[in-house]
Formats: sequence, C-alpha cells, structure tokens
Amino acid sequence: MRSRRRYRLVTALSLLLAASPVVASPGNGQPPGHAKAAGGQAERGHDETPPARHVEEPSIEATLIREVFRRHRDTLAIDDRERLPPGIRMNLARGKPLPPGIAKRLDTDILRDLPHHEGYEWRRVGWDVVLVDATHDIIHAVIRDVLN
Repeated sequence: MRSRRRYRLVTALSLLLAASPVVASPGNGQPPGHAKAAGGQAERGHDETPPARHVEEPSIEATLIREVFRRHRDTLAIDDRERLPPGIRMNLARGKPLPPGIAKRLDTDILRDLPHHEGYEWRRVGWDVVLVDATHDIIHAVIRDVLN
C-alpha cells in the first residue's frame, strides 16, 4: 500500500514538472516582459511594438503631379547640386516641420497645373515636392524624386 502511494506521488510530481513548460507563456526568444501573447497583444495589455513605417501606394494625385512636372521639365533648372543630403531627405516626412531654408517656391505656371488644396502650398525640396501647411510649415505629403 505504501509503495502505491509513493508511486502515485512520484507520478503526479513528474507530470506536474513536465507540464510546467507547456503552461508557461511563450517567450518567442524575447526577454521577460516583451513576449507576445495570443492575439498579438503584449502581456501588459497594450502593443509595445514600434509603429511600422507608413508606405503609401502611388496615388492618382501623385501620378498627376509627376506628369505636370514632366510637362514643365524644360522650365525647371535642376542639377545634381540641388540634391539633399540623405539625412535631411530622410527627415522629410508627413507630420514633421519643414526644415528652414531648404524649400523653394514653385513657378506660377507649374502651380496653376498642380492640384489646389486650401491652406496648403506646394514647394520643391531638392528633387522632391512637398505639400506644406501654409501657416505652420508642417509637411502634409511628400512625393519623392519628381524632378529626377
């Protein structure tokens, strides 16, 4: 009788020890506190992953703007010296302030053909074109390599 109890106790303990890794939260190679639970939420109840960089698909307006600049290519005097350094160019993003002194106003002939947005104005920054809030110089849209 005593051997049966001992056998059951040893079996129960071994099952308990064997099942503990199964019950544990999956770490997926992450340190404690960074593991993802089911459903993609962090253990503390909110998502701690940094937001993905927003990549917009080419829109109809971007295609139209590129076509306008293609038509006015002969009136624009662009050379390689006007290209922005990579660090400054990477900082041209939606919602960020326009760095002072790097934007140039566009010719009225080009502005006439571009889409008009009330309270915003188009500016040229290196080879890119940006739509900027006219009062606060906050970038609303960036269209890359339009003048390339």
